[in-house]
Amino acid sequence: MIEALISSKTRIKLLLKFFLNSSTRAYLRGLEEEFGESSNAIRLELNKLENVGMITGEVEGNKKYFKANTGHPLFKDLNSIVKKFVGIDTIIEYVISKLGDVSRVYICGDIAKGLDSSVIDLDVVGDVNVNYLAELAKKAEPLVKRKIRFAVYSPEEYDTILQNIVKENYKLLIWSK
Repeated sequence: MIEALISSKTRIKLLLKFFLNSSTRAYLRGLEEEFGESSNAIRLELNKLENVGMITGEVEGNKKYFKANTGHPLFKDLNSIVKKFVGIDTIIEYVISKLGDVSRVYICGDIAKGLDSSVIDLDVVGDVNVNYLAELAKKAEPLVKRKIRFAVYSPEEYDTILQNIVKENYKLLIWSK
């Protein structure tokens, strides 16, 4: 879908990186390693996005870190488009909304880092029938064109055991009560 509108694969990767999780920061060499692309191609796209104000750059030491400009007039629109591209809207509509007592859902793994992936990893917090969740996830997979993996936690378990992991790893809250 998005490939029909944006021909630059590098730009698509950058949009995913910065507009899916707006707290993501990255620098040129790190993006080069992550994307497996030349620094020149990435630099050109970063410059274009920075020149129109969609991302901002901040120098720290000898590195320039980039992040999404959440104040840009198109930020919410781009964030929504990227979430639709990944399939987050479909997961919420076809899976989470039918589960019952769910307090929060996080995306984790590569997609939370802003990387395109064939797998969507979810942490589901609530009192959920795991078999029903598996059934719903299986039905949603063809719609999002990605495999859906999940882990289910009670609110107490998630808050006490995993809170430190949330701070250390990329997790993106996609739904909460």
